[in-house]
Amino acid sequence: MAVNLSNQQAPEPSADGDPMGTPTEQETVLWQGKPDTAILARKAFHTRKVSLYFAVLIAASLAFGNVQAAIVCTVLGLTALLILQGLAWLSVRTTLYILTDMRLIIRKGMAIETRINIPLKQVSAAHLHMQGKDRGDIAMELHGDRLLGIMLLWPHVRPWKINRPQPMLRAVPDAQNVARMLSDACAAINPIEQNLTAINEPSVQSGQKKNVPPARPEKGSVQRGPDRGFEGAPA
Repeated sequence: MAVNLSNQQAPEPSADGDPMGTPTEQETVLWQGKPDTAILARKAFHTRKVSLYFAVLIAASLAFGNVQAAIVCTVLGLTALLILQGLAWLSVRTTLYILTDMRLIIRKGMAIETRINIPLKQVSAAHLHMQGKDRGDIAMELHGDRLLGIMLLWPHVRPWKINRPQPMLRAVPDAQNVARMLSDACAAINPIEQNLTAINEPSVQSGQKKNVPPARPEKGSVQRGPDRGFEGAPA
C-alpha cells in the first residue's frame, strides 16, 4: 500500500549532525564511496571545456601567424588544467559518501570539513544519470521548507537547480546498484511500492513481489511521490 509522504514528519536536512559525520550504533551502513576523479574533473571542474577554449585560442593564434601568442596560450592552458585537475583530486580525497538505513552523510571540504546529513525521509525523488559504463550521478529532491544551499553542497549538487538545490552523489562507481540501495533504504522507512526499471528489479509492495507495468518516469530518474514508489530508467 502506498504511503502519502506529505503526512510524514521527518527532521529537516542539516549540516550539523554528529561530531565526525559518523553513523551511530543504531544505524546500519549500507554503502560508502567516493566520486571518480576523472569524471568529477570533467563534469564539476569543466576541464574538457577549458581544454577546448584554449585549443581554439591556440589555433586562432597560429592561423594569424602569432606563434608567441600560441605559446602563451599553451602555457596558460596547461596551468589552468593542472590547477583544475588538482582541485578535482583534492575534492575526491576529502569526500566520503555514507549511506545508512536512516540517512545519507556527505563528508566534504578541501579546507574545512563539512558534514551534511540528509534523512532518508526527506528524499522525495532521486534522479540517476549514467556517466559512462558504470559511473553515474544520483541527484536527490528533498521535500520540506528548510533546504541546503548550493555553496554548502558544491560540488555535490545538481547543476542549474537554483531555487531548490538537489544534493548529488557525483560520479559514483556501480551507480545503478547504489541507486537501488538508496531506493530500498527509503522504502524500508516508508513502505511503498517500488518500480526500479533502471536496474531491472521486480516491484515490491508490502513485502510481496509482483509484476507491475512500468510507469513513464522522467528519463534517468528514480522517483518517489505520495502515490507512487520509485521509477527509474538510465539516461
